[in-house]
Amino acid sequence: MNEESPQTPIRVVVAKVGLDGHDRGAKVVARALRDAGMEVIYTGLHNSPEQVVATALSEDADAIGLSILSGAHMTLFPRVISLLQEQNAADITVFGGGIIPEQDADALEADGVAKIFGPGATTTEIGSWVRDNVGKSTVA
Repeated sequence: MNEESPQTPIRVVVAKVGLDGHDRGAKVVARALRDAGMEVIYTGLHNSPEQVVATALSEDADAIGLSILSGAHMTLFPRVISLLQEQNAADITVFGGGIIPEQDADALEADGVAKIFGPGATTTEIGSWVRDNVGKSTVA
């Protein structure tokens, strides 16, 4: 009998950082990832980077998906990356989306954010990217 090692579901923390009060997109992405078989922890509005990283660590997350529309992405995304590095948790993949200019998206990706999804990204595209680029399997 050929036994395959079981896959553990990808665990994703979806978070709104900063003072941004618009969370419809984050909720849609969280639901789509959940519907795709991932375990999703949605943190709600007005989280600090410290709160997001603490949640990711306590939930044993594989990834953090940040949503931001406030324009503070060049401060908040790098702070999350820095905190993960300080906690020896740089293996947690950070991706995000929102209203982020292309040149800022390029800079964020150069600084350690794995992927930025801009306006018009579909939930299918996001879910496929997470499935292809994030996760861990249980090895026997």
